[in-house]
Amino acid sequence: MSHRARYPYQPDSVPAPGETLRETIEALDMSQAELSMRTGLSAKHINQIVQGIATISHETAIALERATGVPASLWNSLESNYRDYLARKRERERLSEEATWLSKLPIKALRKLGAITADKDDDATVLQQVFRFFGVANIPAWEAVWLNPQADFLQSRAFDVDSSALATWLRLGELAAQRIRCDPFDRDKLRRSLPELRSLTVEPLERFLPEMKRISASCGVAVVIIEEIPGCRVSGATRWLSPQKAVLQLSLRHKRNDHLWFAFFHELGHILLHGKRDNFIDRDSDYEAARDDPKEQQANAFAGDLLIPPTYASELRRLRSLAAMRAFAEKIGVAPGIVVGRLQHDRLIDFKVGHALFERYRFEGTD
Repeated sequence: MSHRARYPYQPDSVPAPGETLRETIEALDMSQAELSMRTGLSAKHINQIVQGIATISHETAIALERATGVPASLWNSLESNYRDYLARKRERERLSEEATWLSKLPIKALRKLGAITADKDDDATVLQQVFRFFGVANIPAWEAVWLNPQADFLQSRAFDVDSSALATWLRLGELAAQRIRCDPFDRDKLRRSLPELRSLTVEPLERFLPEMKRISASCGVAVVIIEEIPGCRVSGATRWLSPQKAVLQLSLRHKRNDHLWFAFFHELGHILLHGKRDNFIDRDSDYEAARDDPKEQQANAFAGDLLIPPTYASELRRLRSLAAMRAFAEKIGVAPGIVVGRLQHDRLIDFKVGHALFERYRFEGTD
């Protein structure tokens, strides 16, 4: 889906209301002194309006309407447009001085997404479009909104992740999730839906993805798959848009069914087991190592046990051939690739074994 933004037209210049006032009284063959007498405004005030120094208040607009016959709404509109133009002009001048900050952002990716359409040498407009995309007013607001949710994540995990790329990926997920209509979050219904969700692992992408989203949305969870932004290096994330709507975001990083389904149920584990004030941002190595984070360990165990229940775990060691892996997967009702992924993860088979059983996906702009 295109993320191309629409931005309001910004003219290069806007005439001051005083120019229209001068043209109006000239057309009426009226001097500034006569307009002063007809409106009760001082001659100095009238002159300052004509020069663009003084503003036209609502009261002044009414007085001008009575003296010139031009509606007060027009004078108010001219004044508002002119002051807006001046404010934006000052902002552009200020933004031009802040353009070095753009080097920290994945501008190329944002252009590809259509979030940035301005010329490359128009730094001020690029900054404006960046702010609109992220839904913030300025750089301090961007840092407050998009760095703070990642603070614990970045501090507790010492690995190389581009914070701005991660923020961009999260924002894309947020925008996509806002478009998904969900029922109010229902934890019990989500738990009851787990067997149905698990049964989708044997279906191809074009069949399981709509159902995965539909079932999750009926429980208050918006599932979005957003292509990884270069430098992001994250497989999944969970957060709450509101107390009644969770976002489960996946990147399809490895485009393989075992990774996708483990990441999906890992994030569901966070939603079911942990608080609504928590933000979880996970990469593949976190799924494996979980560092020393008990919540990550709980989400790992939830996903692993759901996909391959502990009652069947002892049988894994006896699987040697691809045929045996397929048969075992069919018996427990999951895709064969999930079984292979578990065997590789547990070091029961070599990582070179079983690749023929994986389902691989091509990313085609899922959300």
